[in-house]
Amino acid sequence: MAKFRTRWRLSILLVLLPNCLAPGPPAAPSLPDCSIPCDEINNCADIHCSWDARPDPQITTNYSLHWKTADREEGHVITGPSFSGIIQREHFSHGELCVWVQAKNQHGSAKSQEAVFDTANIMKPPPPTVRLSHKDSLEIDWISTCDELHLSLGNCDVRHRTETNPVWNEVKERIHGYTLDNPKPNTVYEFQVRCSCVTGLPSDWSAINRIRSKETAPVGELDVWRDCGISQASSDCFLTWKKLPTSQACGLILGYEVTLSHNNGTAVLVNMSTAEPRGLLLCDEMQCHSTLSLKDVSSVSVSAYNARGATVPSYLAMPIPGKEKDEQSIHLVMNEEHLNVSWDLPSQLLDNLKEYVLQYKQAGSPPCQGFDWVKVNKSQRTGYFKGNYTKYTPFQVSLFTVSHSSKVHHQSSVIGYSLQGTPPSVPSFKVFSIAATHVYLFWESVPLAKQKGMILYYQVVVDSGVNGQNVYNVSASSQHESETFKLLHLSPGQEYEVRIRAVTAAGPGENATAKFKTKHHEDFALIIAIVVGILFVVVICVLLAFCSASRGENKVCPLVPPFFYDKVPDARNSHIFRHMKHQTNDPWAWICIPIYEPHPKISLLEVVEIQPWAFKSSLEKTTNTDRLTRPVVGDGCLQMDHHDNQREEAVTEECHRTDHRYRREEYSKMVDSDEDREEEEKREDCWSSIEEEQSTFGYEKHFMPTAFELLEV
Repeated sequence: MAKFRTRWRLSILLVLLPNCLAPGPPAAPSLPDCSIPCDEINNCADIHCSWDARPDPQITTNYSLHWKTADREEGHVITGPSFSGIIQREHFSHGELCVWVQAKNQHGSAKSQEAVFDTANIMKPPPPTVRLSHKDSLEIDWISTCDELHLSLGNCDVRHRTETNPVWNEVKERIHGYTLDNPKPNTVYEFQVRCSCVTGLPSDWSAINRIRSKETAPVGELDVWRDCGISQASSDCFLTWKKLPTSQACGLILGYEVTLSHNNGTAVLVNMSTAEPRGLLLCDEMQCHSTLSLKDVSSVSVSAYNARGATVPSYLAMPIPGKEKDEQSIHLVMNEEHLNVSWDLPSQLLDNLKEYVLQYKQAGSPPCQGFDWVKVNKSQRTGYFKGNYTKYTPFQVSLFTVSHSSKVHHQSSVIGYSLQGTPPSVPSFKVFSIAATHVYLFWESVPLAKQKGMILYYQVVVDSGVNGQNVYNVSASSQHESETFKLLHLSPGQEYEVRIRAVTAAGPGENATAKFKTKHHEDFALIIAIVVGILFVVVICVLLAFCSASRGENKVCPLVPPFFYDKVPDARNSHIFRHMKHQTNDPWAWICIPIYEPHPKISLLEVVEIQPWAFKSSLEKTTNTDRLTRPVVGDGCLQMDHHDNQREEAVTEECHRTDHRYRREEYSKMVDSDEDREEEEKREDCWSSIEEEQSTFGYEKHFMPTAFELLEV
């Protein structure tokens, strides 16, 4: 019913509309504006009139200019569709004149109001000739044409504006000249002048005359920031700043001075000329950026200079790595022309906060392109950008805080799109680590510049052809370049097809497909692994039992790791054991070592009397007769060397002489005389020196008692 009523109303409007818009007579023209130009062409003769009208584009309208004198003499001229007309000098007489305009078309006519004037008062002199000059101020003067008309000069009007300003500033009733005080430095000004004689109309405005004011030193500071792309690593950043406006440049900017302060305390000053940038400086209409590396740079300062001076250096501290915050969430409202940003209050109020810096960066764009920033008062929570934001293109919006001590902290970042689309297929989709009941999926994340929208998740579809399909939604992580996902609960020996696609707010993208087949006999492999483990444990237990039995015989098998028994000094390093031929019937003696005992006992001490004639041979043979002191520790056994180590230590000639000269006698021999006692003591000293020399080996010195110590017991 509603549709029927709507159509009915539209039909009535279509019937009535032609009658409402039916053509009629033209509208009345405006009051005509008439003058007698006194230029070289007209020479103060004809009357030129003009008017305004509202012509109908569908109906042709003709205009006619009418006039009459005071004696009622009428005249007219047909001008056609134009909005101006000329009354020739021969068609009127000087004095009072009445002029009007009439419009006429095929449906009727209309008449304007009448303009009454004296022809002597509508004479218009030509524009004056303007001359410009400037020192600290701008001065202009002009030459009037009233003298050429033999008329006295009346008043003149002056108007001026800057080159970029469409609005004129007008100064009236001037006679001889005009001075503009305190002009903006290095600014182009435009001037026009018109004059009137004592009688008549003012002239037309003169041609526009332009003059540039003098240069002064630039004022203000540069707005300096850095473009780090999507990341915030200082080594990937480029220093950038906005050009000074003309009002602050105060002249032609010749270059920029950049000071880089490094973390090691050094500072480097770089002069970048706009005339010869040498690849260090790149500028467009609004911004400039330097190609200098900011790696290991703690702060920078930049100033602009012209022929008269330089600006105050603008200081910028690099954010301290690892101290960025992420407290404030950012909200975006974005279309292709506008970007509105708002953010929440911080969890803790920043007393030292100076201002906010809000920036956006187009993902994948070159340095300092698709990039802009704005500084916001600390009391505000909103920011605004106007630009051209391409649809399906990601823009990263970041918020920074700047303290009064010039420290910069990154607060938060967010990705926004003017319009989102479906993403492309994921690259490098693979299946690996295929087992009987599970596999791993691997794929690379879609690069941010190619996503066409914010990826919400990845959709994985597994199709076996037998058990149907299983769908998994894997959350997307923008912080990783690759993703992995483990597929569980698969059937052994089964063929599968798996598909994956990225999903944005605009919908899912293209599929990437892979096929695989799970393995067989995974349980059998598990059983084999368990059996091998059990056998290994049994072998270890057998070895431990065997060695335990060996310990019962005071022996340890060296096949067992050393941590199963106490670490004791190896007696085979002893000089005594090297010269001892120990014979035993124990078949395991070759793998046994003496067992450590906390308090070993010396079970046997044998003292042998050395006959004088056998002393020398006892020094040369160490196999059977060198048994002065031979302690045996416990009941252990030691494998002896196949070849006896021969004693190679030399004995002093004096001792040999003493031994040959004096034979060692039995301990029971009595020594009566002093001479005999001295000879006996000399012989004993030599014998003691030999015994001590024989016991100075490292092992005996550290662990075994010497023969002399045994004799004293």
